[in-house]
This record gives sequence, structure tokens and C-alpha cells, in this order.
Amino acid sequence: MDSFLQLSARTGRFAFGAPRAAAFGDHGRLLWFLRSGGPTDPVDSLWVLDTADGTERLLADPAALVPGGGELPAAERRLRERIRLTAPGIGSFALSGDGRTAVFALYGRVFRTAADAGAPEEVPVAGPAFDPRPSADGSAVAYVTGDALYVSPGGRVSPADGARWGVAEFAAAEELGRSRGHWWSPDGQALLAARVAESALPRRWFADPAHPERPAEDFAYPQAGGPNADVQLWVLGGDGGRVRLDWDAGEFPYVSDAGWDSAGEILLTVQDRLQQTVLLLSADPATGRTRELSRTVHPLWVDPLPGTPARLPDGRLLTSADTPGGAARGLAVDGGLRTGDGIQVRRVEGVHDGALLAEAGVRGPAEQQVVLIDPDTGEVRPVADGPGVHTVLAQAGSLLVTSADADGVRRTLHTADGRTFALGNLAEPLPYRVAPLLERVTEHGLPTALVLPRGHRAGERLPVLLDVYGGPGYQAVSAEPRRWQHRQWWADQGFAVVTTDNRGTPFVSPAFTHAMYRGFSEVTLADQVGALHALAARHPELDLGRVGVRGWSYGGYLAAMAVLRRPDVFHAAVAGAAPTDFRRYDTAYTERYLGLPQEHPEVYEQDCLLGDAPELTRPLMIVHGLADDNVHPSHSLLLSQALTDAGRPHQMLALPGVTHMTPGGVDEKLMALELDFLRRSLAG
Repeated sequence: MDSFLQLSARTGRFAFGAPRAAAFGDHGRLLWFLRSGGPTDPVDSLWVLDTADGTERLLADPAALVPGGGELPAAERRLRERIRLTAPGIGSFALSGDGRTAVFALYGRVFRTAADAGAPEEVPVAGPAFDPRPSADGSAVAYVTGDALYVSPGGRVSPADGARWGVAEFAAAEELGRSRGHWWSPDGQALLAARVAESALPRRWFADPAHPERPAEDFAYPQAGGPNADVQLWVLGGDGGRVRLDWDAGEFPYVSDAGWDSAGEILLTVQDRLQQTVLLLSADPATGRTRELSRTVHPLWVDPLPGTPARLPDGRLLTSADTPGGAARGLAVDGGLRTGDGIQVRRVEGVHDGALLAEAGVRGPAEQQVVLIDPDTGEVRPVADGPGVHTVLAQAGSLLVTSADADGVRRTLHTADGRTFALGNLAEPLPYRVAPLLERVTEHGLPTALVLPRGHRAGERLPVLLDVYGGPGYQAVSAEPRRWQHRQWWADQGFAVVTTDNRGTPFVSPAFTHAMYRGFSEVTLADQVGALHALAARHPELDLGRVGVRGWSYGGYLAAMAVLRRPDVFHAAVAGAAPTDFRRYDTAYTERYLGLPQEHPEVYEQDCLLGDAPELTRPLMIVHGLADDNVHPSHSLLLSQALTDAGRPHQMLALPGVTHMTPGGVDEKLMALELDFLRRSLAG
């Protein structure tokens, strides 16, 4: 590998040493966070910043607590895949109700520490523990082991009924944004717990062919058109009492959020299977009875807007709402639209200074600002509105604002009394200062980015590399600087690197996002081709006689589809971890966009790539990790088999032990192999 790829691998793609997973405690006085010891240290430790004096303190060092490390419980390993967490060490922590005590799991052991305490104390557990959560005062810890929910001190609190207790099922963690399955009541006297029954689901098996002596693993997978997990919510009392929350789970099987609003009330958000109706429910923990607080409906699907639906402190209800014609994603209070076409709301953090604190796009889709929105008038006030991408965390008047632009990433803590602190960043500085050329093209206003080699001479013709994703839920064209480091490396290898967000991707407008309804392939490919041709008309250095495309996950699907269906435009492709047949992908993601395969078989057939195998005439490299539990390796293996049966030459690179995230330098090794393949394939 060259020096950039080596540096990228050593520094975790320039993420090691950067603070993450921050959380306020003690009414905004404390800021807890995870951070490793430096730019080449991958192991995250627990830190706290005390705003009383601005000092940062190391509270828990994994190397001191568990010398030599250990193995992660299977449940935690799979959850890290669901939330895309690659860092070893302390993966997450949970705070007590007062925010002064934190607990965390480390290789199946549980530790508890206070902000002003000495070394962490180990909490006794019944077995390899997962997702520990402290009670309100931190005196008790709930955790999961062996698919059962326990409390320490105490013991098992969930019944032995063959179900999994206290965990989030695959669909919730991977697609619905809920990664936890148990919640303490504010008084510490009861637990709200998810009961997950998966006996009706098919099993997915994984064996490592590089280690045939090891047994295969399996887990329940909700495949499109098939059964989902049966998810129930129960209140488990300290006295042994059990109350099941009662809602129409047959009509609304997905639980996308839950938690206690007070000791006498639980709030939960449920969705129907096609995610066209979202309900915010109030539940009585004593009886289990629920009542509807708000209902959000969309004829296609309700696109998730984090922070909604919610009940505001004054009792009014906050929901997402599209402006007329689908021009903007906005907010409604008690059903009344509060925002207009000039702001695309992306996330609501909560209430701050009497207004709604939100992350939103106000200067185009590539940037993100932090704003305050008046819940009565809709007036928008800026909090962080400079160029780039800004995010926010808030509690009791304190704000942590993270600002990312071409010059790097800065994290600033603003206290309620007007003081500021810079959160220490030990990450490797980004090697490139990249300023991609951002343009909107075609009649659809597609966001595009062009990165050229440093020192490129005007008029020099360059082969084109599409570095793409293209699928719903992810924005590739963004002013966030880390996204362009590897694309600049690709450009410096002699490519004009093009990235396009086709219709179906987020943050342009609801109408733009919903254009992918009932069909991935046609819209995705048409927009990518249209954007490429529009850019070439503006930038003659793009040589459309030499066009390669690379992508991972949905981007791998797009890459394979490009050479299979448009060989007149695309001349070589690297398809990584591609979902080649969405009939084999999960329920919550696939059915949201494509519907049920039983009801729309023609949609699934159109979006399946296996039938296109006989049409391959261009070089294609297929890459897949054999431990991928998101897009199962069978997707790529079936495409390779179809190509072989059709007599179509291709390359198949199977990676034993590698998951969907390609951690530990695998990505950089693949980039070197891809470069060689693309250079050979596009030569001349």
C-alpha cells in the first residue's frame, strides 16, 4: 500500500483519537464521551469534561481494566454491526438518571464509575453481559445475558419462555433506529422490556471457510415478504409483577421508539408494516392500556425524522410534515405546519431557549446548519450556520456543537452561562484539504461532486470513476470533509472522480426522496447516467470513453447494475457487498420502498440483477465479506454463479471473516486491488 492508504489504515480512516458518543449529565455540567489515546490507538476509553473548571478526566481505560482484551458477546458484536461501530474497547456507555454515574460493558464484563470517583468498580453479572443500563440513582444495573434480562444486585427478571428479552430485534436495530430493548423507570422501581420471539423467522448461517474447524453461526433474519419478529413490550416490576402494553401489534408491528416519560406514563412509537402510518402512543404502566397521541400518515412511506414524533414540555405534539407539493421536510405542532420550503429539517434535538433545536439544510443539500425554530411562529434563528456540516447535542442550556468543513472538524461546548470549551481531538489531521466542485444538474437538480487530481492541467482528459452509493437513507454529496479524503486519493491516481446523489437519496426534498417508490433500478441508473452526461458537457476533461464505477452495499448494487444494463456508458465496475436480489434482503428496509414481494412481484423482478448475468460484456469485480450479516454473501455468490452459468468472465473476491463494515485496514487493501483492476480494465 502507498503512504496514504497505510496512514488511513493505521488511523482508522482518520477517526482514532476523535471524541464520539458524547452525552450530557448532571443538568449539563458534565460531558461524558469516548475517545482513544491517539491517532493510531483504536481502543476507546471513557472520559468526562467537567464544565466547572473545563478539565477532561480519563475515567476508564480498557487496557487497565481488562489487560489483554477479550471476546465480545455475540449480541454486542452483532449490535456493533447494526450501528456501524468499528472501534474496539468501550463501545458505548449508559448514564444514570442524574447523569453522574456511567456503566459500560467490556468484553462481557460490566463496570460502573462516577465522574468524581476513582477507578471503576466491576459489577457482578450472571454471564457475558450486553447493554448494561443503570437505574436512576445508579445503585442497580440491568443487563442482558443469554437472551435474558437481569438486574445486579438481584437476578433474572425476565421469564424463561423461549423468547429474547431486553434486546432490539434485527429490523429495529438495522432499519428503524432503535438499538436498545430495556428502559428503567424514573423511580428505579420497574423496567420496560422488549420481548422478541423469532421462532417464525428463517435462519441465516455463517461459516468461515478459512477455519473449517470452527462451528457455523446462525441468527434469525426477517426476509422481505416473510414473517417479522413478534415484538411485545412488558413492564417488569421489582415485586415480580408483569404488565404487557396493549396496542394493535398486528396492524402496527414495528416499535421504533419507547421510553418512560414519567413514573406513571410510557411513550412509544409504532409503525405499520409498510411504514405509511406512524403512531405516538401513551401507555399506562399499571394497566398496559394505550391511547393514541398523534398519527403521521404518508401515501408512500413516512420517512423517519429523528426527534419526532414527540410531546413537547407544554403538552403539544411535534410531528414531521411535508410542505405542499413535497418541496421541503418540515415540522408540525398539533397538526399545524410551522416551517416552509426554505428549510429542510433533518433532526430535532429537543427544546432549547424556548424553541425547537434542530439540524436542518438552509443553504442547499450539501450543508447542514443548527437552528432554533419558534414552535408558534416558525421563525428560524441560526445557532451554527457557517459553511459545512454542523450537528448539536443539548441539555439544560448547554450545547455541544460539532462543525465540519474543508478545514477539519471542531467540537465546541457552550455552557448555559456563556462559557465555551473546545473538546480535545487527538485524531490524525486530515491529509487533504479537498474542495470538491459541487453542482446541481439535470432537470431533477441532482447534487453532484467532481474531484480532480491535485495539479491537474486544464484540458487534460481523464478517465472517470463514479464513486457512488445512490440508495435511500444516505447522502454522499456532503460538505463533511472526511468523505472526500479517499476520493482525493482516487483522483490523484489519475481519475476524475464523480459522485452523484440520485433521486431516492435524502435531504433534497420529500418529493426527491420518494421518487424511488416501487422501484430502485430504473430511477437510480437513469439519474446516474444523466448526471454523468451533464457533467461531461460542462467539463470536457471527463473522458466518457473510459468510465469505471465502484461502490459498496447499495453502491455495489448500482455498480454491478451499471455494467450489466448500460455497457454503452460504463466500461468496468467493482461491486462490493451488493444486494443483488432484494427478495433476499430484510423486511423493514425493502418493503418500505418496494412493497411486499407477494403484491408487487414485478417490482422485485425488475430490481433483481441475477437475470442480467448473460448481458455482461464489461469487466466486473465482485467483492463480498463472508461474515457479512447485513447483506449475506449469498447475494454475490448467486450473481457469480449466474455469470458462470452464462459463460461470462468476471472476478470474484471472497473475504473470509470480513463483515459489511470492512474494518481493520481491509478497505485500504481493497482499494489497492481495485486500482489495479480499474487501470487494467480502462487502459486505452
